[in-house]
Amino acid sequence: MLVKNQHVLFVNSLMSKKIIDTVILALDEDIGTGDVSTSLLNDKIISAQIIARESAVICGIEYAHIAFLSINKNIQLQWHLNDGDSVQQNQVLCNLSGSVKGIISAERVALNFLQMLSSVATQTKYLVDKIAHTDVQLLDTRKTIPGLRLAQKYAVECGGGVNHRMGLYDCVMLKENHIIASGSIKNAACIANSKYPDLPVIIEVEKITQFTEVLSLTGITRVLCDNFSIDDLTQAVRLAKGKILIEASGNIDKNTIIEVAQTGVNYISIGAITKNITAIDLSLRLS
Repeated sequence: MLVKNQHVLFVNSLMSKKIIDTVILALDEDIGTGDVSTSLLNDKIISAQIIARESAVICGIEYAHIAFLSINKNIQLQWHLNDGDSVQQNQVLCNLSGSVKGIISAERVALNFLQMLSSVATQTKYLVDKIAHTDVQLLDTRKTIPGLRLAQKYAVECGGGVNHRMGLYDCVMLKENHIIASGSIKNAACIANSKYPDLPVIIEVEKITQFTEVLSLTGITRVLCDNFSIDDLTQAVRLAKGKILIEASGNIDKNTIIEVAQTGVNYISIGAITKNITAIDLSLRLS
């Protein structure tokens, strides 16, 4: 039986409630009717460590913490760092003590969260550091693992990035199909400002002529230049003259991000920091 537990809260209470629900769902998925392998063990009190097998920016501590306590509330965990801290290879992240059955049953779910979220934070930090000499902010996107958007966007923040819109409800973002369905950029923008006057409005454009059209409108928060060349981004920055915020997106990676940032845009959004991730190598070992 899984027990929802709130022994330690590292982030705000609303997020903690969502974390608990997410962790319980993951544990139910993994354990189902019972951990048959662990049921073969004689339960006893043991010690264990979570160890980093490579350098990384760690994220997901509360997810892992709740995973262990949800299996057995008497498991003791001593974390030696906070979310957002950098670690080196073979560094101990956490010391555990408690039921061997509880620790082993929770191990995979706890590490899954830590490995995935640390990967997002690490990848974000890597790219943020590349453009640290500019004023550009790195944004995430909605290209997240279903059900884990809150977690991944939190990891982006831990890596020094900035969250884009959370979903379809907190920002009006007019993309190609919205514009086509509305008849024009101007019509789409007018409808958006009329219906949602208190929400930010972002318009995605694919060429300089569309960018120029957006500059003539009012009530626009930001322009997203999708797949613009370096020359076109430079021209867009020059045309805007600081009057509107510019976001660059599309096919931007570690090899091109510096050149894009140096055009003078305000934001760069990259879906890969949450979508194309490789789990950080972490392990749990019994002492």
